[in-house]
Amino acid sequence: MAVVTMRELLESGVHFGHQTRRWNPKMKRFIFTERNGIYIIDLLQSLSYIDRAFEFVKETVAHGGSVLFVGTKKQAQEAIAEQATRVGMPYVNQRWLGGMLTNFSTVYKRLQRLKELEEIDFTDVAASGLTKKELLVLEREKNKLEKTLGGIRDMQRVPSAVWIVDTKKEHIAVGEARKLNIPVVAILDTNCDPDEVDYKIPGNDDAIRSVTLLTRVIADAVAEGLIARSGGAEAKGDKAAGEPLAEWERELLEGDKAKGEEKKDEAEQAPAAEAEAPAEQAPAAEAETEAPAEQA
Repeated sequence: MAVVTMRELLESGVHFGHQTRRWNPKMKRFIFTERNGIYIIDLLQSLSYIDRAFEFVKETVAHGGSVLFVGTKKQAQEAIAEQATRVGMPYVNQRWLGGMLTNFSTVYKRLQRLKELEEIDFTDVAASGLTKKELLVLEREKNKLEKTLGGIRDMQRVPSAVWIVDTKKEHIAVGEARKLNIPVVAILDTNCDPDEVDYKIPGNDDAIRSVTLLTRVIADAVAEGLIARSGGAEAKGDKAAGEPLAEWERELLEGDKAKGEEKKDEAEQAPAAEAEAPAEQAPAAEAETEAPAEQA
């Protein structure tokens, strides 16, 4: 089953690139044609690269790795937060702070500071032992840290891979990942440099629907990797890139499975019961044959 279909890519506008005057010549091999001054991306290649990226992310997570989702442009913020949260992965969707990867030890200290501030009850002035002004300053500090670092608050170490929307805007994140030899998986629009990305997905990184679809595909790969890591069965939905089953759906399937096993047991017991029935009826039949003999 395909990870995503050509129809889904077309409906989401993944094939629309930038204007012909705004392009990177290195992307020429991924361009299908030009229409009304806009480059059209070759979706057949996109499908192939999506499959490669999907397998890489799935295997990375299955072997204990993590994926950092990065997308700070408005079109990507909601999808990045939603999909990363769905699969329990860290994300950055507000502002990339320089050194988030290359100076993670310092960033980690700020994360610890955030957790300390979250334990303070800013509404209880008397119990805190601080003045209202001091509490206000601390609350502002907490809100600022939460906005910039909230998505990575549970990240204990640098990620095994990063998913990036718009490598030109997130060039600092790309540079840090490459410096640490962290594989980069990213959407490549016609104005991007493919040499900076390890696992490319040629596509539109400006349309909300396109960004949402491709980010969901990567999140689905993470979900399958988590299932494989936990020793569960490989997730293969009826729909391409289907979302992982919710807890209530799993319980429903397990209930249906249990019912199926009960029916199977009943079916196996039925022939045995039928086989015993004729044996019990046999003496009655013998009695009937003896009765005419006595009357004679």
